[in-house]
Amino acid sequence: MERKRLWVLLMVCVGVTLANAGSVHNGDDVLRAMHDRYARSWYKTLTFIQKSTTYNADGTSKAETWYEAALLPGKLRIDIGPPRDGNGYLMVDGTATIFREGRITATRPLVNMLLVLGFDVYRQPPETTAQVARTEGIDLTKFHEDTWEGKPVYVVGAEKGDLQSKQFWIEKDRLLFVRIFEPTQADPKKMQDIRFADYRELDGGWVAARVEVHVDDKMVFSEEYSDIQANVELDPALFDPKQYTTTHWEKVN
Repeated sequence: MERKRLWVLLMVCVGVTLANAGSVHNGDDVLRAMHDRYARSWYKTLTFIQKSTTYNADGTSKAETWYEAALLPGKLRIDIGPPRDGNGYLMVDGTATIFREGRITATRPLVNMLLVLGFDVYRQPPETTAQVARTEGIDLTKFHEDTWEGKPVYVVGAEKGDLQSKQFWIEKDRLLFVRIFEPTQADPKKMQDIRFADYRELDGGWVAARVEVHVDDKMVFSEEYSDIQANVELDPALFDPKQYTTTHWEKVN
């Protein structure tokens, strides 16, 4: 009898898995599946120290230390170098504010699709994420399956073989964001290939501890995360441009 119960349970689980797999036919379905998998468990806040390395065409490189804090969905703070220097960015609900030596030097609309697809998607309605993706020029009706790093992925925004359209790649099994193709800021006609790697389980969700940016098959920028903490208490003032220089979360000031 016990063996029969285990068999029935196994068949139910297999049936649910197949049903979920069969229900994914486009980008909207992918975003909904991502949200539904982790909506009840994904962390609300995230902090980490980041080693940011720029790789120059002449073979040299430059590394900086960034301190980052996120309040999901939609809010990211970056302090570049020692926080006391007042250099960095705020990305809050689609607006970027740039700081130099404690002063605001620019404010402009900016959607960070890495934040949206790597984090926000699990903490906001899938319809919201879908609308952001469409507004950013990703065609959610274009969809196919492929493989990346030996694992099956969903590709949204392009037909098979097309690497010139805006698109994002989602690992099929864990429903995690692994890759996006989008135009470079320097040349909109040139595409950059941004990759999330070294995923680690973290407090009900996951975090990619390494990010790579490739242009013309060459890595031009990388991020390596350390001291990664989830669900820490963050003062909302951290994300207020008026309080950028007076409110910090970092241990280094």
